[in-house]
Amino acid sequence: MPLPYSELVMEHFQHPHNVGRIENPDAKAIEGSPACGDMVAVYLQVDPNTLSITDIKFESYGCASNIATGSIITDMAIGKTLEEAKQITWKQASDALGGLPPIKTHCSVLAVDGLRAAIQNYEEKHGLAAEKEPTTLEVVQRRLKHVMNPAVGLDIIRTKLVKSVDIADGVIRIVIDMEPDNQFAGNIREEITEKLAHLWDVVSVSVEFESS
Repeated sequence: MPLPYSELVMEHFQHPHNVGRIENPDAKAIEGSPACGDMVAVYLQVDPNTLSITDIKFESYGCASNIATGSIITDMAIGKTLEEAKQITWKQASDALGGLPPIKTHCSVLAVDGLRAAIQNYEEKHGLAAEKEPTTLEVVQRRLKHVMNPAVGLDIIRTKLVKSVDIADGVIRIVIDMEPDNQFAGNIREEITEKLAHLWDVVSVSVEFESS
């Protein structure tokens, strides 16, 4: 039985706005949900003087709700300051789309999470993050849960690819259970570095690959 999507949801699903990626973005984030298999990437260009979003793009790998929410969220965020964009909620996006099926709420939340994570990425890069919690093992593992294993579409913690994490004097060393020449090794290294390198007390991030 087809899900009761509104006409607006179907319009944004079939003809989404702001789709694609920004080359050399000021900030980016990738969020994924093992619960429904959806993933969304958000890219930002930010005016450094006004801290307003001058361009935003998204890529979505998921259901109609996820794609439609990504489309409307990017429409809502462009032109806003980072602080204003942080306040956008999935409920506001849902209302703007004429409502979403309750069973798809968890998928639509991904787009909002992606936007907020991209904003956080920008703030960390530019020393604007309000909270400066120490980078502990727990913090690193929490962030690694947002790094996807492209082979299966789940995060590298859940798929047990992380063999070890060492933190000492601002240096993070992570060993991944994978052949160094694996086709996904470069992507995983890039995403791990993106998630960790801009934390305020991190000096460097080393990602090594060792197959068991």
